[in-house]
Amino acid sequence: MQNSTRSCLRNTVVTAFVTLFVAFIASNAQCKLAAAEADRLGKDLTPVGAERAGNPQGSIPAWTGGIAKPPAAWNREDGYANPFEGEAPRFIITAQNVDQYREGLAPGVTALLKRNPNFRMLVYPTHRTAGFPKDVTDIAKAQATQVEIQGFGVTNLGGSTVPFPIPKTGLEAIWNHLLRYTGGGVERAGHSFPVRPNGDTYKIGFHAYRIYDQNMDVQTPNRLYSAMGSFIEPASLKGTTFLVHEPIDQVAEKRSAWIYNAGARRVRRAPDLGYDGINDGSEGLVTTDQVDGYNGAPDRYDWKLHGKRELFVPYNTYEMGDKKLKYSDIVNKGTVNPNHMRYELHRVWVVEATLKPGQSHIYAKRFFYLDEDSWAVLMEETYTGRGDLWRVALHGQVQYYDVPFPGYRFGMIHDLDTGGYIVGGLDNELKTVIKFNVKGKFADFQADALRRAGGTK
Repeated sequence: MQNSTRSCLRNTVVTAFVTLFVAFIASNAQCKLAAAEADRLGKDLTPVGAERAGNPQGSIPAWTGGIAKPPAAWNREDGYANPFEGEAPRFIITAQNVDQYREGLAPGVTALLKRNPNFRMLVYPTHRTAGFPKDVTDIAKAQATQVEIQGFGVTNLGGSTVPFPIPKTGLEAIWNHLLRYTGGGVERAGHSFPVRPNGDTYKIGFHAYRIYDQNMDVQTPNRLYSAMGSFIEPASLKGTTFLVHEPIDQVAEKRSAWIYNAGARRVRRAPDLGYDGINDGSEGLVTTDQVDGYNGAPDRYDWKLHGKRELFVPYNTYEMGDKKLKYSDIVNKGTVNPNHMRYELHRVWVVEATLKPGQSHIYAKRFFYLDEDSWAVLMEETYTGRGDLWRVALHGQVQYYDVPFPGYRFGMIHDLDTGGYIVGGLDNELKTVIKFNVKGKFADFQADALRRAGGTK
C-alpha cells in the first residue's frame, strides 16, 4: 500500500512538473504578428509601426517621412546643422510651474525639476524628423509576420531591425530598441564629463567603432555587431581598449567581451562588461547596460508594456552638437546648460522592467520611454531595491539626415541622491565628425587585435 502511494505521488509530481514546464514554454513563445496587422505598416502606421496621424490637439503633427536628405550647401566637417535654428521655445518648464505641465512629464524629469535648481526644460514645437532607408523598412515589413520571441531571445529575424513594429509585450518593445537601425557601422570620437555635486569635473576621451555584421568583410552566424572602443584621455586610462561581440539570439550564445589594460599590457576576458558592471571613467554613475540607452541581454528582468504616453522628451537636440560651442558653454554644475537643450512633445512607449527573483542588479526597477518613431530609449528612470527613484537618464536624439536614420547626439544621467551627473557623446571641440556606413574587417575585431588597437590610440 505504501509503495502504491509513493508511486502515485511520484506520478503526480512528474505530471505537475511537465504541465508547468509546458506552460512556461508556451508563455515564452509569443504569437507571430498577423498578416492583417502587418498590412497596416506604411498605411495608418508608419513603416516602423508608429501612428502616422498627429494627435487631436495638433501639438504632435502627422508623420510625413522625416528628414531624408541634408540641407542645401551642407558641409559634413561642420557637423550636423540644426534644421530648426532660430526657432523659439513654446514655453519653459521650471520647478515653479511644473504642476501645470504634469501630464506631459515623466516622474523622473518631474523629480529633476523639483530637486535640481539648475534644471529646466525649454519646450519647442514638435517635429517628427525620424526616417529610415527604404530597404530597412521593406525588410521590417516583410519579416513582421515571421519574427517571434523564444525565451528572451528572437528568432527568424531575417535582417529586420524592427522585429516587432506592433509590440504586444514589453520584451518585444525593448528588442525593437536593441535591434534598431543605427547606420550599419559607426566610428565616432567624443568626450564625456562626470560632474560632481560641487561642480568639479574632468574630461574623458573615447574613440569607438560599432560595426553591424552585414558591414563586415566576413559574416559570423548569430552576430549582431562587433564593437571596439579605446580611451584616448586622461593618461590614467589612455590605451585601455574594449572589444565586444554581440549576438542576436542571446539564448543560444552569450555576449563575448575582452579588455586590453594598457598599464598591464595584457588582454583578458571581461565577463563583467555587461549588466550592472560599472563603466570606467563614469564615477560610478553608469552601468554597462545603460550605454546606448539600454544594451545587452534582457534576461534579468520581467518586461511589462504600459502602452503609450505623450511626454516632453529630448528631441532634435542638434544644438548640443554645435561645433561653435565650447564644452564650458555646455557642462555646468547640476546639469548641462538648459539653454542648449531642446524638448518636444512626442508619443513614447512606456516599458517597465522589474528585476526577476534570484537575479542581481543595482537597479531593482526601471522605466524606459521609447520613441514611437525610432524605437530609441529617450528617457530612463531607475529605482533602488527600496523602491526609491534613484537616477534619471536623458538621451538627446537627432535625425542624421545624410544616412538617414535617427540616433543619439548625446546622453546624460543624473543621480537624484547626490546631485551629480555625467554627460557623454560630446564632440564640440573635436575636428572629427561621426562617420556612418563604416565597413569593418573581421580580423580587426578579434581578441588578438586588442593590443594593437590599444597601442595606437
